[in-house]
Amino acid sequence: MRLIRQLIRLVSIYRIIVRYGLDELLLSTKIFRPLRLLSYLTLDYWLRPKKLTRAMRIRLALEELGPIFIKFGQILSTRRDLLPDDIALELAKLQDNVPPFHGEQARKIIEQAYERPVEEVFAHFDSTPLAAASIAQVHVARLHNGREVVVKILRPGIEANIHKDIELLYFLANIANRYWADGRRLRPMEVVAEFEKNLQDELDLVKEAANATLLRRNFKDSDLIYIPEVEWDYTLQNVMVIERIKGIPVSNIETLKQQGMNLKHLAEAGVEIFFTQVFRDNFFHADMHPGNIFVDPSKPNSPSYIAVDFGIMGTLSTEDQHYLAANFLAFFRRDYHRVAELHVHSEWVPEGTKIEEFEGAIRSVCEPIFDKPLKDISFGLVLLRLFQTARRFNMEVQPQLVLLQKTLLNIEGLGRQLYPDLDLWQTAKPFLERWMDERVGMRAFIKGIRNNLPLWIEKMPEMPLLIHESLSQDQIKSQQLKHLNNELIQMRKDMQQFHQRLILILVTSVIAAGFGIVFL
Repeated sequence: MRLIRQLIRLVSIYRIIVRYGLDELLLSTKIFRPLRLLSYLTLDYWLRPKKLTRAMRIRLALEELGPIFIKFGQILSTRRDLLPDDIALELAKLQDNVPPFHGEQARKIIEQAYERPVEEVFAHFDSTPLAAASIAQVHVARLHNGREVVVKILRPGIEANIHKDIELLYFLANIANRYWADGRRLRPMEVVAEFEKNLQDELDLVKEAANATLLRRNFKDSDLIYIPEVEWDYTLQNVMVIERIKGIPVSNIETLKQQGMNLKHLAEAGVEIFFTQVFRDNFFHADMHPGNIFVDPSKPNSPSYIAVDFGIMGTLSTEDQHYLAANFLAFFRRDYHRVAELHVHSEWVPEGTKIEEFEGAIRSVCEPIFDKPLKDISFGLVLLRLFQTARRFNMEVQPQLVLLQKTLLNIEGLGRQLYPDLDLWQTAKPFLERWMDERVGMRAFIKGIRNNLPLWIEKMPEMPLLIHESLSQDQIKSQQLKHLNNELIQMRKDMQQFHQRLILILVTSVIAAGFGIVFL
């Protein structure tokens, strides 16, 4: 039954692709060109819109395909270096211009959630959506205490739609894992599982509210970013109420320039925020596309960010944090031998990989990116060459790092739009050097003493007793070991006596057998 459902979904996806003329990309290749005639026999081919641009066809197809495909388009929209301008600008509309569901339906969801009329919950509720995204949409409202808020409401039926697409992704990942040469190395099943977990997190608005609260606490006194306050008394699994913020969308570059915003400061602040979340807090906003980021214009010389939408957050293990920081610093220093060693030690490449050979491959990929401003670096080309290197050395995809990689791509895309001359690496290097020093250097040693000193002072009066008990335990253990040793010595003597007796019995038996033969 599941297989039939997946095949039906595949057919549905193909029909949408044909309807918007995207099949031409596939059928224009040499191997599939003979199948072009078959597309003329489908009804969708003749019903496809004729006056839409290619960028509009791609956007509309992604919208119709559903939330997972919309998110794919959102990620692509930040990569102006990889896409033609017309497609990048059109896909940017997916950030917050996804077709909304009806306002009356939103009111019904609220009344079912709170079990009372909307008027009793809010002093004012605007039925016209402020913005609509792939998972939810938001409405402006005002509480009875006069506070302006935003109400986030999950799309009706979204859980079932996502479940069907996740099922399909597992189906395709399983096929890739079995029949594609790079399937096992890229670990598609694990990647889909990680993607599913993140989507499930987005479907629980209570969890999103908790994420926002923790992130707000982490940056409570920061001049770099502001996190709005959650109204916990009004937050449920499918409805979240949060403080309304007012700022300029970060994608509106012209408005930022007109108001005299310091774009260089903004770009550098974005890099610092990212590395602070990843390494200081180990809790980072993993959906930082332009639709979720605004700029506070109150201080043009040192503007700060305002973040929204906290459904996808990322964390790393201590080991991953250390290896990432060490890798970044080795890259900054062009120590490619160290990079190769770290990859082997972290088991990101198979044990036994020749470090010198791997070092040379990494150098050929990464050396060209240094000493250049961001606007002159083609990270798309670098990623492609790194992928080719990965194939040579069987480097496996690390599912736990997928969110981090996606977020870093978003940060790069945002930095490129704000300030093309931003040197991403030089901005991050001092932060990472300080972090590593705090973890493994002299600062870490001093910090460890400072943190443990109160406990040592507290235990100081008990030290004589603890030392006495420790010595007593050592004496007991010493006596036990001495007794055990005596038993072993006695056991060895008994075994020697046993062996001697056994040999005597065997010799006696042989002699007796000899006499028996003689008398016979």
